[in-house]
Amino acid sequence: MRIPALVPVLLALLLSTQGAAAEELVVIVHRDSGISTLSREQASHLFLGRVKMLPPGGRANVVEVEPLRASFYRRLLGREIAEINAYWARLQFSGRTQPPLRVSDSAAAVARVAEDPQAIAFVDAVPDDPRARVVLRLGP
Repeated sequence: MRIPALVPVLLALLLSTQGAAAEELVVIVHRDSGISTLSREQASHLFLGRVKMLPPGGRANVVEVEPLRASFYRRLLGREIAEINAYWARLQFSGRTQPPLRVSDSAAAVARVAEDPQAIAFVDAVPDDPRARVVLRLGP
């Protein structure tokens, strides 16, 4: 039978997804933003659109990495992604604000932050780009 041959493949797949979920997430800003660190509370206010200005001033351009959203909000707020989606749907429907820009991967988020001194994003690894600075770490 082919079932025994699938066991190692399925086991490897399971272990690889658990490793990805256990990685540290970091919040990054442009190195010239004037921000050296953010508290969890400050980050939650920025990513939920409650605060629209970065701490030293200037409008925050918030960027989310689509595949990391669920893990990020679970770690930062202890909320499931369905709750976050419902929150943003209410805000959009009321016309109060728009949700953050979403990008497809961490590299796109790092590129956006590197180009925009007002950008803030979360990514799954410390960026190699010297124009980005880590301001908050969210462990596994």
